[in-house]
Amino acid sequence: MSGLTPEDFAAVLLSLKVALAATLCGMPIALATAFAQARGRFAARVLLDAAVTLPLVLPPVATGYVLLLLFGRRGLIGEWLEKVGIVFAFDWTGAALAAGIMAFPLMVRPMRLAIEAIDREVDEVARTLGAGAVIRFFRVTLPLAAPGVAAGAILGFAKALGEFGATITFVAAIPGETLTLPAAIYGATQSPGGEARAAALCLVAAAIAIAAVLVSDAVGRWAGRASRGSS
Repeated sequence: MSGLTPEDFAAVLLSLKVALAATLCGMPIALATAFAQARGRFAARVLLDAAVTLPLVLPPVATGYVLLLLFGRRGLIGEWLEKVGIVFAFDWTGAALAAGIMAFPLMVRPMRLAIEAIDREVDEVARTLGAGAVIRFFRVTLPLAAPGVAAGAILGFAKALGEFGATITFVAAIPGETLTLPAAIYGATQSPGGEARAAALCLVAAAIAIAAVLVSDAVGRWAGRASRGSS
């Protein structure tokens, strides 16, 4: 695309890599959290709800700084992880961690709503037929909640793709290492004569976002048909 540099293309590919990693790693945790929120009956549920919502209400820069304190090379956790070869600070894996945390609430909410919408009697019937909790989850709950799970995955991917504040605070914007698409757009707007680059990058971001919405709609329809067919 005219106006884009090899560094810009690398930033686009890195953003896709970061968003995909954040979504794939966050999905199982988000699904378990959504199930606990929808079906759980425990005293600390209000604390869980607050923790899930926290990334939405905290300034992204604050989230990034907390991650730096925890997972930086001299952080409370990062110092120990580095001894076993796991490094998040100033690495693309750190960008995925930050993006995953910021996207987490958007992944959880559609899943939670989908699970809450499932008639409890369906699960109860499966239980009386001898199905255990794990079997009921994978054979009953998960298929019926599939549209919400798909929506959560796409929303999480889109949010992770566009994450900027927490990511740049935690891992900076190192070209070829941690420079993501939003950081590249910001850098282009701050460079003399960079308006064309910024506009081209915005078009790329818009195209990816539209593709994500179309995929979400298609997957949601497919999952809805599949869940109706299995019920």
